[in-house]
Amino acid sequence: MKRKLRMGMIGGGKDAFIGAVHRIAANMDGLIELVCGALSSSPEKALESGKTLFLPEDRIYPSYEEMIRKESLLPADERMDFVSIVTPNHVHFAPAMMALEHGFHVVIDKPITFTLDEAKQLKKKTEETGLCLLLTHTYAGYPMVKHARQLVKTGELGNIRKVLVEYPQGWLSRLSEKDGNNPQAAWRTDPGRSGKSGCMGDIGTHAAHLAEYVSGLKITKLCADLNIVVQGRALDDDGNVLLKFDNGANGVLVASQIAAGEENALKIRVYGEKGGLEWSQQEPNTIILKWLDAPVQILRTGGHNLSGYATFNTRTPGGHPEGYLEAFGNLYRNFALVVSAKNEGTEAPAEAYDYPSVNEGIRGMAFIDNVVKSGSSNEKWTNFEV
Repeated sequence: MKRKLRMGMIGGGKDAFIGAVHRIAANMDGLIELVCGALSSSPEKALESGKTLFLPEDRIYPSYEEMIRKESLLPADERMDFVSIVTPNHVHFAPAMMALEHGFHVVIDKPITFTLDEAKQLKKKTEETGLCLLLTHTYAGYPMVKHARQLVKTGELGNIRKVLVEYPQGWLSRLSEKDGNNPQAAWRTDPGRSGKSGCMGDIGTHAAHLAEYVSGLKITKLCADLNIVVQGRALDDDGNVLLKFDNGANGVLVASQIAAGEENALKIRVYGEKGGLEWSQQEPNTIILKWLDAPVQILRTGGHNLSGYATFNTRTPGGHPEGYLEAFGNLYRNFALVVSAKNEGTEAPAEAYDYPSVNEGIRGMAFIDNVVKSGSSNEKWTNFEV
């Protein structure tokens, strides 16, 4: 029988930014309901956060271990179906692995884990269990990003020659992690919680995923220059990476969190033999197509003759802006359709399976490892090892 999927959440409690985003996205299509949570590492804050979300007190848990264990003992028609993990990076792997071991599907923020080896362990566990894992690379949820991918895939641009991707932010232009007023800055610049890379681990992975997703290519070599620009910071806050792809194309990836005045200016340009495309996250409903022998074209979300993957992920008629929350919602919606189909022994629409998963998570962790290795090497090129 068709029903809503039941979601548990780990992290994302009071004062957390990304938890609220996940809950809005999950709720957008009426396919998912939040039924339980371990919303903070502080039991007091976890209880307070659960109450503000009107969760039953017996399903507000002080730890993720207790939540997963107790939920697994509930009757099948009551227990959660999947868990959404919205914690700092160092608390991704353990709850994800425990959830999979207890039969629960997983949604997890990027980067998928703290280390590449952990990501590979999660892949092995998903293969053993047959459970689904969604990695929330948000930008893959935008309709026009999906259309850009289809334009490349169907050969509209010809053989791809060059990929340029950039993600400048300015929010870490000061040493904000030291003033005690910015929890996001504090953990994202802490090697013990964020990992071996700061800027490249946080937003460089988004840029690398977008480059591979839209182009359909895989990075095979890179040459990285990582920088700590703000004095006193422990991890990179800026970087430039030269890329080589598996078809011989080359590219450039720029990520910076000290680009003063920038917000979330993610942009990708892909050039083939016949023409190129451009998409910007701050104008997400538009693709600009530039042709060698024809006028420039502007394509808009909701317009005519877009790919089925774009229209499947479009929510409103043309002219009504769709943005970050809708893209996030598309990932959750597609994941929910796949999980529900699995539960019912049916198949979801082909377009629903187009969401980032554990394989993209492994590529992201490998990108971090290889960028850090290259950045500390005197060699020009570092082979991309997975």
